[in-house]
Amino acid sequence: MTNSFRITSAIGLVTLCIAGTAIASSHREAPGITKMPKVDNTDTYAFRSYETGRAGFTTLIANFQPGEYPGAGPNYYTMDPDAIYEIHVDNAGDAKQHLTFQFKFTNTLKSDTGKTVTVGGKVLPIALRAIGPISQPLDANLGEDEQYTLTLVTDSATTGTRAAVTNASGGGSTFVKPFDNSGNKTIANYPAYANQFIYNVNIPGCATAGRVFAGQRQEAFAVNLGPIFDLVNFVPIEGSIAQSDANQELIGKANVTTLAIEVPTSCLVGSGNGNIGVWSTASLPQAKLHKPNPTYKNPTLSGGAYTQVSRLGMPLVNELVIGLPQKDLFNAAKPTQDGALADYVTNPTFPAILEVLFGGAGIKAPTNFPRKDLVATFLTGIATLNQLKAVTPSEMIRLNTTITATPAASQSSLGVAGNDLAGFPNGRRPGDDVVDVVLRVAMGRLCYPVPIAGTPTDLALCAPADAPSGQVPFTDGAPSSATGSYLTQAFPYLGAPLRGSPRPQTQP
Repeated sequence: MTNSFRITSAIGLVTLCIAGTAIASSHREAPGITKMPKVDNTDTYAFRSYETGRAGFTTLIANFQPGEYPGAGPNYYTMDPDAIYEIHVDNAGDAKQHLTFQFKFTNTLKSDTGKTVTVGGKVLPIALRAIGPISQPLDANLGEDEQYTLTLVTDSATTGTRAAVTNASGGGSTFVKPFDNSGNKTIANYPAYANQFIYNVNIPGCATAGRVFAGQRQEAFAVNLGPIFDLVNFVPIEGSIAQSDANQELIGKANVTTLAIEVPTSCLVGSGNGNIGVWSTASLPQAKLHKPNPTYKNPTLSGGAYTQVSRLGMPLVNELVIGLPQKDLFNAAKPTQDGALADYVTNPTFPAILEVLFGGAGIKAPTNFPRKDLVATFLTGIATLNQLKAVTPSEMIRLNTTITATPAASQSSLGVAGNDLAGFPNGRRPGDDVVDVVLRVAMGRLCYPVPIAGTPTDLALCAPADAPSGQVPFTDGAPSSATGSYLTQAFPYLGAPLRGSPRPQTQP
């Protein structure tokens, strides 16, 4: 069997890679993380770069800080200087990170007092982040600068070899994060301003330079979010709910903070088979004491080992797959520990909830327990598409880097289910619409014959009798972000953030 045939034959099977219950971006997914929005990981993406001229690269993105309101001054959305933010890559299949890209942020006043003005003979610090228009990194009109370092850690993220990622122009190891899009008077042309913060970087072990960007972007995940958590307050069947921008409850209304790195693909795969697993995390020191006399530099005292508090691979796993008592545990767990929560995959609860809510409309949950179809695709990867060299059950995005990127104009928002093998769930691109695809396979689509090389084929994972609703065209009614102006066709791919003024936008 040729590699091309094996990949093509996976079209029907791989649409189930997120345990059948993921419906949206991972926002406020666990009780503990709601107290720490600066380290709340909202989305993770991994895909072959589709910008013109970047065929040899793979882009990894981790978004943080859900629901950034465009006009949220005066402090806006800086990152937590106590935290470490990481994007991990497993290229061996043992559910361990072999490459970790570690971001560490610092916030610094321009002077001991920041920007000042003289009022009645007294020199006083201003209350705002800026005192005039901003047009460049470390602009003199900014009273506070936000910078970061990027470190490549090989093997263990805590005990592995560490090496700085450096600026390909000048060799420095410190990068600048742009100020958030407060409005047109402060930053007249935000896209042009933000493009100055895309750095060409030297990545240890890579002969070719990559790129990095850390800064505010527009939320790009299209989902009918509020009604979903209101006991699925719509009939989730195509034709019963209008496919409308009115059902998009994140895009066009909020921003996120994006950490994006573009890496030569050859540097990611190691000695593996070209498939990689990707997930992102945020960690904080174990202990934090709030000072009774806080200062700008030291509002708290922190100490102890770094402890993982947020984790994200596939979208919405924690919200709708993991049970409430274990949500914080999942955020703290490593992929090697996922077996302890396997019951949530083999016996998923969300299809059962849909049956309770819509049984009167004839919707029935699959009955093939344990859900071997979900285990095969969600925890191990698909042998014919994106399974790593070794197979260790674990939750992460899996990407076959040998599959050529699909140009932006030709992409299907349904990814593999739309005959676009370079899309979700073979990795995840910002414009991939995971919602409709996963709703359908969650309810048993793979229990019916699927087309393999043009021939309807029984995958032998379950039978039609196991899934009475397996052929229902489920949808949440929200069109993909790829249909709007929320994305770009170049790194970092997510569109410029919504501005805070003249007034918060509804579109960029």
